[in-house]
Amino acid sequence: MTTERDILTLAQWLSPAYPVGAFAYSHGLEAAIEAGAITSGDDLKDWLADVISHGSGRNDCILLRAAFASPSGDALIAVNDTALAFAASAERQLEQTLQGAAFGKTTAAIWGGNGPDLVYPVAVGKAAAELRIDVTLTAAMYLHAVISNLISAAMRLMALGQTDGQMILAALTPLCDQTAKDTDGTTLDDLQSTAFLVDIAAMHHETLQPRIFRT
Repeated sequence: MTTERDILTLAQWLSPAYPVGAFAYSHGLEAAIEAGAITSGDDLKDWLADVISHGSGRNDCILLRAAFASPSGDALIAVNDTALAFAASAERQLEQTLQGAAFGKTTAAIWGGNGPDLVYPVAVGKAAAELRIDVTLTAAMYLHAVISNLISAAMRLMALGQTDGQMILAALTPLCDQTAKDTDGTTLDDLQSTAFLVDIAAMHHETLQPRIFRT
């Protein structure tokens, strides 16, 4: 049963204040906005909806669930290796590995535990398993936090006000919840992505100059 403490723990883990450095990453958004692929709030909402349903958002939920089911040993390493293989660019690997390592270090210092550095969704799934926090709630809140961070990045890159950004987040919240639920029962064999433009934008960002974000 999910408790108030579980919810508050997830809120802490996935808060912008938790030191994973999420503010430094745009997941390719910077390159997409620079290229003119995203010029309005509606464009941004559609882009992020594809990330959630057809790209890394869905895959991250599957990886988080796999880590939750196998939070230690060789099985966990296999999940992490698969996550690295599905990162479509060098910057996506950087984004996932550095945030995951930071999350693991901070979480171990507060709640205990140890283990290898893991990519971000795998690290969150492992931590949720260790504290016995509901995995579907964890996946939904993880996805919501990722999208919130990307909206924040977009507000620094284009003409998008804070209220408009929050309206986009509110509109995408049901999709975050549904995607987390839809990945129940999935395995690593269900990993796939058809959000090709998102991956291409991440690749273009590697040579984008000047730039604000690391990805």
